[in-house]
Amino acid sequence: MSKNTGRLIGVGTGPGDPELLTLKALRAIGEADVIAHFFKAGRKGNARSIVAAHWPDNAIELPLPYPVTTEIAREEPGYRGAIAGFFDDAAAQVADHLDAGRSVAVLSEGDPLFYGSYMHIHVRLAHRYPTEVIPGVTSLSGCWSDAGLPLMQGDDVFTVLPGTLSLEALTQKLKGTEAAAIMKVGRNLPKIREALTGAGKLEGAVYVERGTMSDAAVMPLAGRNDAPAPYFSVVLVPGWAGRP
Repeated sequence: MSKNTGRLIGVGTGPGDPELLTLKALRAIGEADVIAHFFKAGRKGNARSIVAAHWPDNAIELPLPYPVTTEIAREEPGYRGAIAGFFDDAAAQVADHLDAGRSVAVLSEGDPLFYGSYMHIHVRLAHRYPTEVIPGVTSLSGCWSDAGLPLMQGDDVFTVLPGTLSLEALTQKLKGTEAAAIMKVGRNLPKIREALTGAGKLEGAVYVERGTMSDAAVMPLAGRNDAPAPYFSVVLVPGWAGRP
């Protein structure tokens, strides 16, 4: 690592409510020479919106629009190639600024190393440049706090599951845990409901949409229809069977 290179900083922006930004994240954003952020082309980036009120006037903005999101299935050959190439290019753009001696803060919704896009930059560059990761409030903790739902306690096993798993895999993993959070709900909601039914855990499951945001919604999963869920949605399955 050259002493003249800039510093790479992965900044967790929290799940949506700007008041959940940490003091450390605010300081890093305010001091960065360059601020990079991911977003879906044609839309405002959520991380960019969270920090908008604190955006420094003198920072260079590095927008990184995804080439694809949900337009094609992850299993299709074109998806992985497009995404891998995108992160290669994004890392190269960040590296150009680091090589010029500029510090680069890469914004990440929630926590940078918990399903965060920042980690794709991290694995490509952290071994080459001075790096710091600033944790953020995760989407999951934001959602169960919005729901006021104690999720696990004592010896409960807690499992995070992607709703993209097969019905069989989801059902078996739900049977093997006391508490769970199911992410990547989207069009998988009917399958998730069926898996919870098969695992005997539908009762008590809670659906949270856009947790911590101004338009958040919380309801029993049994009361939610099967229409596709927004990207920022999660299904919570509480454990703690011995609660009073």
